[in-house]
Amino acid sequence: MDYERFKEGFQDALKAELAVRGADVELTARRVDKMNESYDAITVRPTDSSIGVNISVEKAFAAYENGTPIPEIAEHFADAVEKGFRESPQVDLESLSDYEQMKSKLSMEVVSAEKNAELLESVPHERMEDMAVVYRFVLDQTDSGNGTILVTNQLLDQYGITKEQLRADAMENAPEIRPSEIRGMSEVMSELAPGMIPEVAPEDEQMFVATVPDKIHGAGVIAYPNFMEDAAEKMGGDFFVLPSSIHEVLLVKDNGQMTAKELENMVKEVNATQVEPADQLTDHVYHYDSQNHIFELADKYEERQREAEHDAPDKDSVLGDLKEKKQEIAKKDPAKDAATKAATKKHETSL
Repeated sequence: MDYERFKEGFQDALKAELAVRGADVELTARRVDKMNESYDAITVRPTDSSIGVNISVEKAFAAYENGTPIPEIAEHFADAVEKGFRESPQVDLESLSDYEQMKSKLSMEVVSAEKNAELLESVPHERMEDMAVVYRFVLDQTDSGNGTILVTNQLLDQYGITKEQLRADAMENAPEIRPSEIRGMSEVMSELAPGMIPEVAPEDEQMFVATVPDKIHGAGVIAYPNFMEDAAEKMGGDFFVLPSSIHEVLLVKDNGQMTAKELENMVKEVNATQVEPADQLTDHVYHYDSQNHIFELADKYEERQREAEHDAPDKDSVLGDLKEKKQEIAKKDPAKDAATKAATKKHETSL
């Protein structure tokens, strides 16, 4: 059975299974565009609700190709639908249409600008090197995570506000509802494996984890006002930013122990072997120059350093220039040249 025939058969089987369970629902096949991923979905929505649950047809088809019968697949996804209904956030449609009520729920996230180029065309965002800062309303906390709504250009038009106002409100409210946390890696690892990680003094910590309290889409803290300055104070100066995932970033002291290239190779390997594609941020490493207050790709920082070293006047060259200048002045003033030679001769005699 090919994919298209499976999709039709699976949707019919899922609807029948939910009907047996007494669920009064509507099913709609659609393409879902999310940050970092797009997929064919069947949206299952109770007839008396505006909130639905999306089921990935592609995942269902993968199970079918692995030998699972369609009725069994339908049962599994019907369980997921019922769980989704139980954990769906409560949405007040009236408040959702009122920006003055909703702006206090604004949060900020960072995503790959390249991977999400098409979706970003319809979403207000700010560029942060090769990343994009996007905005969401955090509606409710559930067992599965946060219920959120991505702010789109269409929503901005409905609210009658500008992208600049959205950003200003997010910069004010996001750090309040989802404050940033910067913790030493040894502290984080100790919580995961109590008693197994030796204690490290704060001043000896080389790597830190930055995220939000619930650890969901926490990489957005790097876009918070004053985050870089606060992190630099905690780190004791310049640092590298490693995009561990969309949920957190790693901060590494720039103390010469590791190069940007070594850190970037590490990020690429971790992304390729340990991070799900939907959770990946980028493969690049960033740097914060605490003296000049510049956040940039680490490659750009190193290029700036090389240019600064190239443009800096050489000490020997400066001394040479001064010597040539003196000689030039002496040639223009023979009397002064003679006096200089006499003084030099006298000095040599006294020695």
